[in-house]
Amino acid sequence: MMLEKKATDFIDELSSAKPVPGGGGACAAVGALAAALGMMVGNLTVGKKRYADVEEEIKGALARLKELKNRLIELTDKDAECFEPLSRAYGLPKETQEEKAHKERVLEKALYEASIVPLELMETIIEVMECLKLLEEKGSRLAVSDAGVGILFAQAALNGASLNVFINTKLMKDREKAQKLNGRADDLIQEGAAFQEKIYGEVLAKIR
Repeated sequence: MMLEKKATDFIDELSSAKPVPGGGGACAAVGALAAALGMMVGNLTVGKKRYADVEEEIKGALARLKELKNRLIELTDKDAECFEPLSRAYGLPKETQEEKAHKERVLEKALYEASIVPLELMETIIEVMECLKLLEEKGSRLAVSDAGVGILFAQAALNGASLNVFINTKLMKDREKAQKLNGRADDLIQEGAAFQEKIYGEVLAKIR
């Protein structure tokens, strides 16, 4: 898995001329960092007498964030995997009508698959944001700024992943299917923006 490498190795690969990891893998990694920051807030809250009345809620958020973090790590690799068939599809011959038709079918399928992965990434990040909302509201006050950093990371990852949806849906021939994917991405962008505005605003109000 890509994120089993040292962070410096992952960054070096990201900065190379290789097509993967690219923006999608970077978004998944940043989303995993957002989840990890949420877990940090939770771990700094559990066991503290001051937060005993919300401990079970915090433990629930911690367990969910662990699952989401692991899923985002998996999506770092899944994003790279979906690029390969797309790359192959672009390289198919198109000299004859049969070849053109075959290339169009294969490319359409590859574009759809390459749109689904970043959309799944966006949906996962929204769940991370939901957990960060709880942790910002009820977690340790000493770590509230980390919840703020987490929500900013999450929104960056969310919006970044949407670009990987749109760049692929733009080339799809099935415009009805493309618009359905775009609409879902737009809804997630709006939902994420609402989370970011609320959580970041509340963090600032508490620390300034």
